[in-house]
Amino acid sequence: MQSVTIRDVAALAGVSTATASRVLSGHPATSPDARRKVADAATELGFRPNAQARSLRMTRTDTIGVLVSDVRNPFFAEIAHTVAQSAKDAGMATLLCDANESIDQQDRSLDLLLSQRVDGMIVTPQGDGSGSLRQILTLGLPVVFVDRTIDGVDVPSVTSDNRTGIEDAVRHLVDLGHRRIGYVAGPQETSTGRERLAAFRDAVARHELDDDPALVYQGDFQAASGAAGGRALLDLPEPPTAVLAADSLMTFGLLMVCQERAVRIGTDLSVIGYDDIDAFRLVDPPLTVIAHDPGRMGTLAVEMIRALLAGQPVASAVLATSLVERGSTGPARRTA
Repeated sequence: MQSVTIRDVAALAGVSTATASRVLSGHPATSPDARRKVADAATELGFRPNAQARSLRMTRTDTIGVLVSDVRNPFFAEIAHTVAQSAKDAGMATLLCDANESIDQQDRSLDLLLSQRVDGMIVTPQGDGSGSLRQILTLGLPVVFVDRTIDGVDVPSVTSDNRTGIEDAVRHLVDLGHRRIGYVAGPQETSTGRERLAAFRDAVARHELDDDPALVYQGDFQAASGAAGGRALLDLPEPPTAVLAADSLMTFGLLMVCQERAVRIGTDLSVIGYDDIDAFRLVDPPLTVIAHDPGRMGTLAVEMIRALLAGQPVASAVLATSLVERGSTGPARRTA
């Protein structure tokens, strides 16, 4: 007779293999419903987990799972690097996964991290908290959100003051005489995308700027959408005199379009990017940016995970942003 495996138990219980493994190993990060289903399935199939393996799985792994939105984005790469270094200094290891701005890939990554029995997770969440993320949040596993949050989900987070950064950027352009400002927005499924777009619209209304809906292009925090947004805005019958992009990759896309079309940045078009990454200082002229501190985010996130693991209360943190003025913004060009 063929021996019963943990996969058989998981299939009968209607849960993932990772969940079945955690239940059978006695891992605390399991829900009551999952424990009941797995226990019933194991009893029905006559499954007997190996006692030695079970005892090993009940120990701490000193490992933090890290899930960032897009590892190609220098902002998230810096967060991941700082998390790894801070964890190392604390005697812990990290396992890094990339969501690629995809909820499906997020779910697969979270399942993988759970199967590796991480002690806690630092996550840049995608979507509304459904799927595997919702399951994790019911398990009691320590989780800290970084850069983004989910409405109605009570998880400690480290984020930036998106509103002040956008307001400062628009005010700077207004002071230079710009009245028609384009905006390449981030995905509205993310808290950062929503907050930054809302702040931009509020600033446009407060300064009584041109509120033409065509001046807002809906991007997705990827370089290709930044390029598409740049083309759409520059092709308007009355193009904007300035454009603000809501993250670094979309800023790169916008800059590529300006280069393709021989648009003189700072003269023909003022440009403000997001994130003060090194490459933006090498642009000619150097780029005016909304800066925040991904390194500090990563350090705080590790401190929060360690506090949660120690059973200590943890409060969310909102870090300041600042506008760094450089040569990519200049007086609004005169129109005929």
